[in-house]
Amino acid sequence: MSDPAESSLFRRALPRRDWLRCAVSGGVLTGSGVFGTGLFGTGLLANALFGSRSARAETGAGTRGDGKDFLAGVRRVKSVIVVFTSGGQSQIDLWDPKPLAPREIRGEFETIRTSVPGTLLGEHLPRLASLAHKYMLVRSMSHRDADHGSAVYLTLTGQYHQRITSNPQVRPTDLPSLQSVYKRLRPEARCVDPSVQINGPAIVAPNDIAPGQFGGLLGREFDPLFVGNVLQDDGVVPGLDALEGLSTVRQTQRERLLAQVAPRADMAAKPQWADFDHLQQRAFDLISDPQTRRAFDLGAEPDSVRERYGRSRGGRSCLLARRLVEAGVPFVTVVWNHHNRGQDEEPHDDEAYGWDTHNDIFESLKNRLLPRFDRSLSALIEDLDERGLLDETLVVCVGEFGRAPLVALEPNFKGATPGRKHWASAYSILLAGGGTAAGKVVGRTDQQGAWPASEAYGPWDLAATLYAALGIDPAGHYFDPQQRPYPLCAGQPIRAVYEG
Repeated sequence: MSDPAESSLFRRALPRRDWLRCAVSGGVLTGSGVFGTGLFGTGLLANALFGSRSARAETGAGTRGDGKDFLAGVRRVKSVIVVFTSGGQSQIDLWDPKPLAPREIRGEFETIRTSVPGTLLGEHLPRLASLAHKYMLVRSMSHRDADHGSAVYLTLTGQYHQRITSNPQVRPTDLPSLQSVYKRLRPEARCVDPSVQINGPAIVAPNDIAPGQFGGLLGREFDPLFVGNVLQDDGVVPGLDALEGLSTVRQTQRERLLAQVAPRADMAAKPQWADFDHLQQRAFDLISDPQTRRAFDLGAEPDSVRERYGRSRGGRSCLLARRLVEAGVPFVTVVWNHHNRGQDEEPHDDEAYGWDTHNDIFESLKNRLLPRFDRSLSALIEDLDERGLLDETLVVCVGEFGRAPLVALEPNFKGATPGRKHWASAYSILLAGGGTAAGKVVGRTDQQGAWPASEAYGPWDLAATLYAALGIDPAGHYFDPQQRPYPLCAGQPIRAVYEG
């Protein structure tokens, strides 16, 4: 793993002599900075740095002898589902148990055997343990960011925030999420939306929306389609059902009439109006598309299927993700728990619980989080497999980091029994489907689960893997509205997850 915090894109991109030649001809090395007016305005430096747009951002896939499409060693898929576990799951209590470590490290839980000989999980994942031959684990994920806001940003954009280990506010100058970049590069997807986020946006304590989930510098137009609380109604998106007696012709007439109501000149000049205009048109597109209405109608599922996923927000969100994949949505993110530590304010509401378990970790995991998580994620993997969708869908379960090896009471947090603090140096992720090597474990940690003891991978490598799986060259770039180029990511695809 190469940590992008230690490297410079521009040192790699051009030697010093070429930088000077560009500077003399275009004046980029001025007080306005390298992304100032200079040659980026003409596109000359952009081509010098990155090559032509068609050659890098829109690179297609290669083909191997078996006839399956690959890009950068990664199997191409039709859809990606990211199940985001906000707050930081404990790798030692779930995916990477340490049964031989001292009790203050291994914790209160025993281990459980899985369907893959030699692979153990925490004891409170029985359903996932029985499916271990259907997914694989990467146990050597690692990075440097140890606070929620900036680490969520890192996970969902693939790149460090300027304020590492902090809880920054959402800004319009943020880098776009992976979903937003996909939407920028593949806007033509003929489906509900190229990118959909369910049960979000993710909230970090105390009650802030985490950055890294939006279009950022690309603009609101490239935000994912957000679907909030899926427990509210079987239709999950209010207002999609056609009004009784309103024909398609009358609906079209209403849209035309509304378009004739022009805004005042002072309003039309504001960027917020462009956002409103885009969102309004998007709403019309959604309500006029019967495929969209069907995809969002959880009431169309048999009771047995809904019960299989569970009636929780996480369960229904995973079920909706499967329906969206069936409807052709390429990139779906499930925010499995909408708040990373809602239990501080609502300790009696299971749905409020997040994975940020500084204290009371074992009670929270055993009774509040793991039963719902084990049920919903196992149901998603099984259901996709039974419907023949798992091979063409890559499922990734990931959080922003892990939790510390040492079990200890943290006096600055609510709770009466010990927990584990943030830990970014080592954590685990799960991948299923999409040609990954089911049953395999990639990477290992030391005896305490504190540090990688093999090759480490970072969120930038996972980002590269997701881009490649969706047919986008991770070594490419995208352009912002001012036609300034930005690299897609600084990582390399995790090829080991495809090697049997």
